[in-house]
Formats: sequence, C-alpha cells, structure tokens
Amino acid sequence: IDPSSLADLLARAAEAADSETLAFIAQSHARLPRPTVTARQAVERRHRDKAVLAELLARICREEPKTAGAVGEEIERLNRDPDGLDALIDNQNYRLAFWRTANRDLGYRRFFAVNELAGLRAEDPEVFRATHRLPISWVEKGLARGLRIDHPDGLRDPAEYFRRLREACPGSWIVVEKILGPGEKLPADWPVAGTTGYDFLNLAGGLSVDPAGEEPLTGFYRDFASAGTGFAGIVRQCKREVLSNLLGSELNRLSSLFVDICERHRNHRDYTRPELYDCLRECAVAFPVYRSYVSASRQAVSAEDRRYIEKAVETAREERPDLDPELFTFFRKLLLLEIGGPLENELAMRFQQLTGPAMAKGFEDTALYRYHRLTALNEVGGDPARFGVSPGEFPRACAAARRERPRSLLASTTHDTKRSEDVRARLALLSEIPGRWAEAVRRWSAHNDRHRRGEVPDRNTEYLFYQTLVGAWPIDRERITAYMEKAAREAKTHTSWTAGDPDYERDWRDFIGAVLEDRTFLDDLEGFLADLVQPGRINSLSQTLLKLTAPGVPDIYQGTELWDLSLVDPDNRRPVDFELRARLLDRLEDLSPEEILAGMEEGLPKLWLIRQALHLRRRRPELFGPEGDYRPLEPRGKRAGHAVAFVRGGGAVAIAPRLVIGLAGDWGDTTLELPPGRWRNLLAGGEEEGGNRKLGALLAGFPVGLLEKEGKSDD
Repeated sequence: IDPSSLADLLARAAEAADSETLAFIAQSHARLPRPTVTARQAVERRHRDKAVLAELLARICREEPKTAGAVGEEIERLNRDPDGLDALIDNQNYRLAFWRTANRDLGYRRFFAVNELAGLRAEDPEVFRATHRLPISWVEKGLARGLRIDHPDGLRDPAEYFRRLREACPGSWIVVEKILGPGEKLPADWPVAGTTGYDFLNLAGGLSVDPAGEEPLTGFYRDFASAGTGFAGIVRQCKREVLSNLLGSELNRLSSLFVDICERHRNHRDYTRPELYDCLRECAVAFPVYRSYVSASRQAVSAEDRRYIEKAVETAREERPDLDPELFTFFRKLLLLEIGGPLENELAMRFQQLTGPAMAKGFEDTALYRYHRLTALNEVGGDPARFGVSPGEFPRACAAARRERPRSLLASTTHDTKRSEDVRARLALLSEIPGRWAEAVRRWSAHNDRHRRGEVPDRNTEYLFYQTLVGAWPIDRERITAYMEKAAREAKTHTSWTAGDPDYERDWRDFIGAVLEDRTFLDDLEGFLADLVQPGRINSLSQTLLKLTAPGVPDIYQGTELWDLSLVDPDNRRPVDFELRARLLDRLEDLSPEEILAGMEEGLPKLWLIRQALHLRRRRPELFGPEGDYRPLEPRGKRAGHAVAFVRGGGAVAIAPRLVIGLAGDWGDTTLELPPGRWRNLLAGGEEEGGNRKLGALLAGFPVGLLEKEGKSDD
C-alpha cells in the first residue's frame, strides 16, 4: 500500500487511540524524510516512508489494544464494502488482476513467464551500476575471481553488456550460460571465456549413443507410443503454444509496436493486427536458434544473424502461405535494420528478446517432455533428433574449442540438466540393445495393464516412466512420483502447472504406486538392469575423464563425485553428504586400484578418477591450460571405434571407451600408439613405454586410462 493510503488507514484507526498514542504518531511522522530532489530520490523516499509507516502501525497494534481493534474493525468494514475496498486498491501503484491475465495483458517484460521477476534495463548504465555494484565489489576486493552470467539471451544487447562487465572486471574469468544450437558458436565479439558447458555435455554424452540403434528405436517408439510427429514438428508446435499462451503478453506488446510501425509506412498500413501478430509468432516459431544479436545502436548485423533471420522468415513464409509474402519481406528488412527509425529499431531489438524465451519454454520445458525416443538425448542444448556423436566429430570439436575458447567451462551435470550424467550414461546403453529394450517394454506394459485407470497413463508417458525407472533405479516412490508429476505438467498435454487436471494426476499417482508394489514387475525390472549397471558406470567414467582432460575448465556439480542418479530439479538439489565424500577421499590414499574397483558400489572408482585427474591438473597445469596442445590418437584394430584417445600438452594421455556393451571387455587386436617416452598409469598403476601398445593391456587395471609422461613434456 502506498504511504498516502496507509497514512489514511492509520489516521482512521488512530481515532480510537488515546492522546499519548496520537502524540507518538505525530512525533514519528515529523521525523520522516521529505526531500523531493529527483525522481529516483522520490521513489526511495516512498519506500522508506512506507517501511516506517508499516513499522509504526505494527508497533502501535502490538502496544495499543484499542488501536489494534480499530484497525481490525476498519479491515472488516472494507471487506464488507466492495466499493470502498475497490477505491482503496485503486489508489495503489498497481492493479489487482486475475492471475491468468498476465499471460496476455502484462505491461512489463518478465523472466520467462514468472510475473514476480520483472526484467531490468541492464543496458542503462545507471541500472547496470546499481545492479552490479555488489559482485563488482567482490571482484575488486579479490573475493571473486570469476563470474558466471546466466540467461544472457534476455539482455537487450549482450555484446555491449559483456564489454561493460569486462571493463569493470578486467582480469576476471567470465563464462556465460548460453545454449548453443547445432553448429552455433558464441558471438566473436563477446569478451568472455566461453559457455557454462552444455555444448560439451551433449558432445561427450553423444559418444555413448550407438548410431546403429537409431532405426529400431525410432520404429519401436513410433509403434508403441503412436508417435507420428518428428521432433522438429513437436518443437514448432510447442513454441507456437508457448507464444500464444505463456508469452502472450510479450507477443501482444510487440504486435502493438508492429501496428504503430506499419502506420508509418503507407505500403503496409492495411495489415490487420491479427496478421501482424501471426507474422511475429510464426517467425519466432521458425527461429532456428535461441536468438540473433543484431545491434541497433551499432547498426551491426553479423553474417550468422543474417542467416538465422532469413531462414526463420523464409520458413514462416512457407508455413503460412495465407499471409501476404510482402509482409514477411517487410519484417525481414526490419529485423536486419534495413529500414531505419526509432520504432523500427525497437521492434528489431525486442523481437530478439522474445525468441529466446520462446525456445527455452517451447523446447526445453515442453518439447523435451513430449518426445521420448531416447531420453538420454533429451538435454538442455542437445538435439534429440540427432542420434549420437561419432569418434571423428569429438576431436574436431575439441580442437576448435582449444583454438577458440580454451578456458570455456566443461559440464556433464548442472542445476538445470533434465537428468544427471549417470542417469544419461545408463540410458545411452539402450541404443546398443534396442531389441531387448523393446521386448522388455512390451512385456512390462502388458503386465501393468492391470494397474491402469482407463486411459491413464497414455503410452507416450508410460514409455517415459519405464526409461526413468531404468535410468534412475533404485528410486523410491516419492521421488519418481514427483518427477512424473512434473514431467506431465511440463508436457502440457493432459495437465499443466496453470491448468491442472486433478483426476489425471491422481490416476497417475495410483498407477505408479501399484507398479512399485508389484513384486513380479520389480523382479523383471531388476533382472533387466543387472546387465546395464556396470556398463553404465563405465560410460560415466568415460565422460568424466573426457570432461577432466579435454580443452577447457572442468565443472563438477555437487554430489556427482560419486554415482548420482538424480533427475531434474528439485531432485538434483537434494542435500549432498559431503562428510561421506570426505571420508571416502581419505580412504583412497591407502587403497590399491584393485581395492578401489572392489568399492564400485560406493562410487570409489569415480572419486578416484576425479582425484587423480585434478591432482594431475594442479601438478602439471601447463598440459591443460590455453597453451596446452590437444592431439587426437587413433586406435587401430577391429575395436578401434570403441575408444576415444588424445594427448594433452605432450604429457598426458586420456583413453575413454565407448559403446561398452558391444565391446564386452574384449579389445582383441586393437592397439594405440603412445607418444615416445615413459608413461605412468595414474589410475591402474604401473608404467608403459611409448610405442604401439595393446589397448586391452592399457585398460586392464581400470576401465578408463589416464597416463602421465615422466620427465619433460614434449611432442
């Protein structure tokens, strides 16, 4: 409530108070600050006054029963008088409205669809200074040496923002949570070290996916779940729904701006608001990446931005032949800054701030919960339509990273991943056994028909349920129920966060409960998993090794030092037992590699790998820093495709197996040419001379290999 309304309410309540209380109010009010110099100071005063008045009222009500009673009576009177209550509310600096109204009529830019988080104009130098004063002070005092900037796509001009941040923190390591599409790179003019690692996450994880499993898994998913639409079509559908509903306010504001622009151009004045709305929406739906980075202030349009904009507009034109093609041509010119003017530039800049949220909410928070062919691929920054990464693609990407962004972050699990690295590592194995997987799902579904409530669950969601059990088992009823409830609401096909279906959700909970109490089903599930747990752990060790040794800076998400079968938040934010990890870390000092492998269930091999790799990085930083060379090693032999290997800085070798079910521990005649010198095996112990070595021997004592060259490192 603003100060005038609160003061009025206080005055009415004070009529019942005695003279001493009234004197106290008058004296306190006399002490209130009253400068009216600038608009900013006026706003600050309003907030101070409001806080003082609120505290005064609370204090009086505590100390004066008569005043408290009078306030209560006044509130009751207002609650009985709709016109009076409306008059009081109408006098505030906001308008009360039905909460769904925000999706269409909100007057300010939000953080996605969160009404309580209003967008700030970080492009304004004064706003930048005010909002960044604290973190910049940490840097200046030496308390922080690096900064992570999340959601940069929400900024009006990210390049200008990062230049300003770099000037304020010249020596800091800055990384950005930027989701890159396939083939997309960070804009070259961003003065940052790199991303927070989603690009690497999908690159490394894709190595464990067998491309031979794509056709059979696609066919089974299509038949079982009646999934006729490809992933690209689902993404377009989801983005269209999000733009029309959750982001309707943002789209409506842009439509109003587009109407004003068309009024200024005589050849386009007759386009109707619905036509302009549809043009904006369809171009946003068709945008192939999160956003472009056109700058109106610098009149800058990169070749990449031009390509993305032209592709989006052309796709939208093809999708909507009922709209005038000239309208799309006009809009394309606006986005490319080929038609100048303040309103025209404003539309180009604000459209960029729409496509990012549309992709995030449509792709990440909707489409990834509707398409379940192989959920190991359903990850932030990934492409579920792209089935795996080849051994040749990985070294090319690493070489480019070392050349362009050698200090970028490397992640495998984050606070926002849909599944932990260990869950994805196990689920990737299904690509190697599509036939066995299809048989198991058919068998489970037929058995669990007895627990079904009518059409609940539908086959598509049931398919996600079985994959989740396989990936995260053992998991208790509370966790799996919470996850499936969130997944169903995010999918928005049967229920949602804003339009829930209690009956559907109840039937789902009942189904899950009955299935988890069915001993016959659980025995079958655990029998199926018996052959996946160990290979899944080897997959996990492989991607952990790659993260710790590839060009970049490894990021270890809390809890993943051991096996961690967490799902999407809030499941991945459960308390972490750091005391356990500290005890296990101390134990490693006295254990042999054989004893460490015997502690597989505890997660000792993963902790050992992390420890040894980090110790190596600390001991030999020149091998892994920006100047540290990266050179792939090519295994030779019939099983050569089952390994990825490389040299860092001439002094460290990493060897990571892949497609481990098909490998079955048998490397046969496969060899690896170690660079000249003497090499110490940091994981399995022992030493090796450079030259042609059998891969099976190098990995005999530990599932993955990390070797350090003795003496001076050179090529």
